[in-house]
Amino acid sequence: MTTHNFTYPEAINLALIKSMRKYPNLIIMGQGVDDHKRILGTTNNLLEEFGSERIFDTPIAEEGMTGVAIGLATSGFRVVHTHIRMDFLLLAMNQIVNMAAKFKYMYGGRVNVPIVIRAIIGKSWGQGPQHSQGLYSMFMNVPGLKVVAPATPYDAQNLLMRAIEDDGPVLFIEHRHLYYQKSNNPENYYRALGTQSKLNDVHDKAGVTLVGVSHMAIECLRASKIMNKYFKIQAAVFSLQGLSPMHLDEKLLNSIKITKRLVVVDCGWKVCGAGAELITRLQEEELEFKFKRMGFAQTTCPTSKPLEDEFYPDARKIAIETYELITGKMEDKKLWEPEIDFEIEENIFKGPF
Repeated sequence: MTTHNFTYPEAINLALIKSMRKYPNLIIMGQGVDDHKRILGTTNNLLEEFGSERIFDTPIAEEGMTGVAIGLATSGFRVVHTHIRMDFLLLAMNQIVNMAAKFKYMYGGRVNVPIVIRAIIGKSWGQGPQHSQGLYSMFMNVPGLKVVAPATPYDAQNLLMRAIEDDGPVLFIEHRHLYYQKSNNPENYYRALGTQSKLNDVHDKAGVTLVGVSHMAIECLRASKIMNKYFKIQAAVFSLQGLSPMHLDEKLLNSIKITKRLVVVDCGWKVCGAGAELITRLQEEELEFKFKRMGFAQTTCPTSKPLEDEFYPDARKIAIETYELITGKMEDKKLWEPEIDFEIEENIFKGPF
């Protein structure tokens, strides 16, 4: 199998190009898809190859334009509709929840809605309460709507292609900090929409299982490096990318059976979150394990950098919580300095344009 080294935007871009060539009826629409930055490079070269009838910008009218996208999807087209911030999906809730997610059921399976809604989440540069929310758990509660959140370029490319091929609506979550990640992408590979992804090769030696959603999977990977360096504790790390449906992957189940410890980190609020759903599902399997869940405190996302540092989980906090889960005690926090010394790296996000 041939592989290449891709950034996250390059992986998404390649998935879109391959899908546009495969499906002549595929349309890509949304705010900024044809501007000079092309959604941080994710829609590069599309307008030039496929033209403005298949690639086009939309007005700032989320409900109306989502309705147009759904109408196209029920009329013989496949649609990728880009929302540059997930917060703005709140303006199109009726279209997504009451229309796209329910049409197939309401019409006895005779109407498909092959639409992928790209929704970008994440913090940085002072976006504050209304522009940095991870609201995906709201949509996990909607039957008929699939929700995925790939953490690596490897999975982003293939899950996006898989989502475009799906005949129902798929919400595709992207954290803006992931845009700087790099990983090898296979030329021909598909992962089912509901499955989870293992990010490292630790097996029987692992003392704990770390599971992260979206960008938190990368922070879990960093935390595993910290724990191994300072305390010789190895962690098996998973990306919880299939949020709805959420299949319990055999590798994940086996890891928890071995480690009997789980730390799950949401990229949103802990209350009714993806982490809470995963823990409940695992307990329903009658597995015996100790656990901690991490995520946002039950308050609004802050704007200032110092408050952001306190509010959001990161590798250092994950390592501390994990060490406490394993040992029952807390080491000197000054020891816990995260190092970016492995393959997947992150730069500072400087804004959308």
